[in-house]
Amino acid sequence: MLRGVVHVLAWSLATGAATTLSWWGVHTVMADTAYDPPRALPVTAADPTAPEPRSTSASTRRPKPSPSATPSATRKPTPAPSAAPTTGDAPPTPTAATSTSGEVKSYATEGGRVVFDLGERSATLVSATPDAGWSMQVWKTETWIRVEFSAGAERVSVFCTWHDGPPRVDIGTY
Repeated sequence: MLRGVVHVLAWSLATGAATTLSWWGVHTVMADTAYDPPRALPVTAADPTAPEPRSTSASTRRPKPSPSATPSATRKPTPAPSAAPTTGDAPPTPTAATSTSGEVKSYATEGGRVVFDLGERSATLVSATPDAGWSMQVWKTETWIRVEFSAGAERVSVFCTWHDGPPRVDIGTY
């Protein structure tokens, strides 16, 4: 009996020492690692008389609405994707806000929402969010970006191309 207790005690001490040593090593390496904060694009109010933001630094604070803006004027409700399904023939109506680098446009599809920052000669993907039950995949090259939402056999692709002119967004369902 004493022999079994000694073995359990030795195993416990060895396991505790190994765990402590591993934690200390990982903690030491990770403590000196610096991560860049996420980049946020400034979004201006829908009121055309509202002043442009002066800083493009990332912030979690929302801008104060102008006194002349009413809640109905600053925010328009968007229809749910299931209420107005998008097909390849009729692209969705984008909602836009301007920023210092280009025009930020959001595209709601049957599978999710994609937001691009459209410049004069290129574009960047700001965000892509799949709807519930859908998965997402993103491909990027120097002249195009493709976001594909999929659920079972259904697929919705959002292409943004700018290889032969200003950025153009096409949406296809298959």
